[in-house]
Amino acid sequence: MSAHCQLTGAKPGFGNNISHSHRRTSRRFDPNIQRKRYWLPSEGRHVRLTLSARAIKTVDAIGIVAAVARIRARGGKV
Repeated sequence: MSAHCQLTGAKPGFGNNISHSHRRTSRRFDPNIQRKRYWLPSEGRHVRLTLSARAIKTVDAIGIVAAVARIRARGGKV
């Protein structure tokens, strides 16, 4: 599964691990991505979304219909 949020567009960030001796190696900062299933009453079906933990809270606040509208406005497929 790619570490990409459908609602917020959160993607991995990149940086360095820095050891005690100050040597640097590459690392990734992945967002907390979850697969969540919601009932979409306007279409009479379930939709499965790949969301970050922050986006799940956003869906709880604005509702699934508004969230799906935002995803489609960004050009995402639901």
